[in-house]
Amino acid sequence: MNCPIVEPELEIIEPDLPIIDAHQHLFDRPSRRYMMEDYLTDVSTGHNIVASVYVETQAMARAFGPEDMRPLGEVEFANGVAAMSASGIYGHTRVAAGIVGFADLTMGDQIGELLDRSMEVARDRFRGIRQITIEHSTETPYKYMTHRPPRGLMDHPGFRRGFQQLELRGLTFDAAVLHHQLPKIGELADQFPETTIVLNHLGMAVAMPEDGVKPEDSFDAWLANLTDLAARPNVVCKVGGLGMPFWGFGFDERPARPSYLDLAAAWGPYIEAGIELFSPDRCMMQSNFPVDSRTCDYPVLWNTMKHIVRNYSPAEKAKLFHGTAKRVYRLDLPDENDSASGA
Repeated sequence: MNCPIVEPELEIIEPDLPIIDAHQHLFDRPSRRYMMEDYLTDVSTGHNIVASVYVETQAMARAFGPEDMRPLGEVEFANGVAAMSASGIYGHTRVAAGIVGFADLTMGDQIGELLDRSMEVARDRFRGIRQITIEHSTETPYKYMTHRPPRGLMDHPGFRRGFQQLELRGLTFDAAVLHHQLPKIGELADQFPETTIVLNHLGMAVAMPEDGVKPEDSFDAWLANLTDLAARPNVVCKVGGLGMPFWGFGFDERPARPSYLDLAAAWGPYIEAGIELFSPDRCMMQSNFPVDSRTCDYPVLWNTMKHIVRNYSPAEKAKLFHGTAKRVYRLDLPDENDSASGA
């Protein structure tokens, strides 16, 4: 893949602000490869990325053994990357300081063994799981997904028994849904008030041009559902993922890459609404790289985020860019002052 280049005219906004990238991926697939060295190339482009949270894509799952235990391979892989990064040989960024693995919760109580093994092999880093439960009435969103989830996952008889296994172990659940599914996440939050649910990508207000939908068509429904969900104190929100095609902004289809001001104009209303609803105490910023690289380069993405929240106080920015992620994922990192100096 092409290495991102910081354009000479791109000035990094607040370059010393410590950032925990709360959502990034690594994988090696026939269609695309994005591994540790690629991510390190991105994080070296000007912003102060002190750590990241690795989130599953079912990459590096074992090709053998019981089906329910195969996701353990990805946790082992991510933990190996994290151990390499923690050596300091590859720079000061702690890649995969937190790990969110995969588990099929529809397996119910049986999934407890996978969770226990994951906690054993990555004791210092494994913090929870993600199971994508995206559903849509058309086929359009699925063409952008490497794994198509079955329909009705959250209504499966075993799903809530599996979710209870997370609760018993104090693990988090990363929720990946579209905006019309947000009420289902609210039901989960009510049933399991002691479990932290991390809403991915601001709850994705889906507006696919192929389906004849524009972003403004879905905004009100998204906002109403997000407002209701934000009333649950055990739900926190990842701010980002707006570079994916689901939102319908169309930057990924344009011949010229957008500037951070272009992106801020389009993304700003969504990001501002999300932070206002959840507050900086329950929001964490994410890159969603390399997925969001469809739309922009890594330094442009973070400039966009920083520009949108430019009027927030230093204390609020500290929570948004590193404090909330560090707390929610219980990351073993130096304090903020040490991180700012690259220690």
